Amino acid sequence: MNPAAYELAQVNIARLEAPLDSPQLKDFVDALDPVNAVADTSEGFVWRLQDDSGNSTDIPVLGDEWLIINMSVWRDTDALTAFMYQGQHRELLSRRREWFERLAEAMTTLWWVPAGHRPTVAEAEQRLLHLRAHGPTAYAFTLRTSFPAGAAEPASTAATEPVPGAALR
Repeated sequence: MNPAAYELAQVNIARLEAPLDSPQLKDFVDALDPVNAVADTSEGFVWRLQDDSGNSTDIPVLGDEWLIINMSVWRDTDALTAFMYQGQHRELLSRRREWFERLAEAMTTLWWVPAGHRPTVAEAEQRLLHLRAHGPTAYAFTLRTSFPAGAAEPASTAATEPVPGAALR
């Protein structure tokens, strides 16, 4: 397989500690546009999910109004990692417990998509639920346990269907 034929999709879902317009989340909300601008110009960045506001905080995910989604596509895991752990994004990561609940289940997953494909929220939900049900596989994995670029099939279709209200507290 030609790795250049694939790009890395990532989804990160978080449960808010407070409403987005609350004083508690002001620093997070104020940082969205600058961090997104850095992502947009980062080496290896391909695409990110956004609504009319330029971010994705109003896009529903897993049927839970307290969840927000971040989804993007990158050239590879090295490009994603370089962005995640440098600069302002790294600073925000270090403060995430101020803004988001700590959850036991996986809220982040990665998967390979054909170059040019832009994943949907439903696709991201399916991959995340697959990771929760089966652990890291070539179909849905983590940075800690990654897989080479290429096509992958789910372990079973029954466990990958999005379930309304599937997000757990």
